[in-house]
Amino acid sequence: MRRTSASLVAGALVAALAWASGPSSPAVALDPSVGAADLTQDINQILSDSRLTIARAGVVVKSAQTGEELYATDAGKQLIPASNTKLFTSAAAVETLGLDYRFPTTVLNTGRKAGSVLAGDLVLRGTGDPTMLAEDYDALAADVAKAGIKVVTGKLVADDTWFDDRRLGNDWAWDDETAYYAAPISALTASPDRDYDAGSVIVGVAAENGKVKVTTTPATDYLKIVNKATAGAETDVLIERQHGTRTVVITGTVADPYQEWVAVDDPTAYAASLFRKALGKHGVKVLGSTETAAAPSNAKKLAEHQSMTLGELLVPFLKLSNNIHAEILTKAMGRKVSGQGTWSAGLKVSTDFAKANGVQVINMRDGSGLSRRDGFSPGSIVELLSAVRAKPWFSTWYEALPIAGNADRFTGGTLRSRMGGTPAADNVHAKTGSLTGVTSLSGYVTSADGEPLIFSIMLNQYLSGSPKDIEDKIAVRLAQFSRTAAAGETAQLRATDAGPAGDLECSWLKPVQC
Repeated sequence: MRRTSASLVAGALVAALAWASGPSSPAVALDPSVGAADLTQDINQILSDSRLTIARAGVVVKSAQTGEELYATDAGKQLIPASNTKLFTSAAAVETLGLDYRFPTTVLNTGRKAGSVLAGDLVLRGTGDPTMLAEDYDALAADVAKAGIKVVTGKLVADDTWFDDRRLGNDWAWDDETAYYAAPISALTASPDRDYDAGSVIVGVAAENGKVKVTTTPATDYLKIVNKATAGAETDVLIERQHGTRTVVITGTVADPYQEWVAVDDPTAYAASLFRKALGKHGVKVLGSTETAAAPSNAKKLAEHQSMTLGELLVPFLKLSNNIHAEILTKAMGRKVSGQGTWSAGLKVSTDFAKANGVQVINMRDGSGLSRRDGFSPGSIVELLSAVRAKPWFSTWYEALPIAGNADRFTGGTLRSRMGGTPAADNVHAKTGSLTGVTSLSGYVTSADGEPLIFSIMLNQYLSGSPKDIEDKIAVRLAQFSRTAAAGETAQLRATDAGPAGDLECSWLKPVQC
């Protein structure tokens, strides 16, 4: 029961119209007695998969137009959400900070300027901008040089006090410490690419003339590279930063070029090193050392860089499920509301937002979902997804969610290789979530009648490979749902590439760019 390509386009248009204006009148006269029983039977059949025999499964489906609960199993059971946590963080951030919110990064000076000499310190102050690139620090350094400064007699001061000094989130696994998706959080940081993976460096290897050449993006001497790799007939290489150090050890064999995204140990010191290097490139010499401290109250602004807006940041944040964006926004909310850039203050903002919008009890331990002590029910997620439809920012937020079956990386995001060629393609807008033994998919889909539906699917404690195809089958079945003519069959999925691994978000697997 698949649509043609023309009907898929038409379906996508219907979906966009159904969701863009928020709550509205049904597209057709809805008869609750038609289709619902078949839907229940089909979802039950999908969930009878043997992989879920020992697992926990919570599923809720609701009509966004009538408020009717079309399906529910374990709707109120608390489950591990993984990256579905980002639905709460992102919605609270937009509500609290606004779509036009920007992160400023500022250069200040103390003392006085005499000719080309600054008799005092140069201060680099951050507010958490996850989009700062090496080229942005270079532009700030160029502005310092344009101000006529060639020598700074004092120190280079890195001011990261906008946030507290807790770098790693609650309950994060120690063996994730060097992974870029669990990078330390700081008000001063830098990204190596336009996915804006703040707090990480890309380490690349390539075989040249029988030896292994190592490069970093951006070029930096902040990391200490220990290269033990050898050129070989195949690429089987491990690039790993040693726990609690700046040392990256490379072992194995290299035939073809390979890259790994590696989290730095101290994002503040790393960002300051990029800025100091850029200052030297532009002829500005800082005589003193680099230290981390708060800027004096009398420091004067020399230059400033403004980030993209939060509305723009939502795209790489939600499409690619960026953990660091979630944690930075959490601390930014805490700073905005209570003057404290801490996890506890920011998480209170997120949970208060949820409660104010009718969401039942939730347990948030971080902003991204890396913590296994995060707890949500599928019912609470559907409550949130229902409530935000009335928000003035909903359309921007909705479009920033991953879109099923759309191959464009910044459109389909973590759903780009799923549900292609089905009625769910270019229809389902939903947030994915993955940890070992955990997968979730929650969002919006438009039925075959043009009725907007809200759903949450949470699967926990399975021991098999990732059962994301079960989520896909349910989402496709919802796209086929009709009250005017019962679907009468369980959706059959066309085989799709779900990516090379099931325990992490597709977009977290950087080297393979799944």
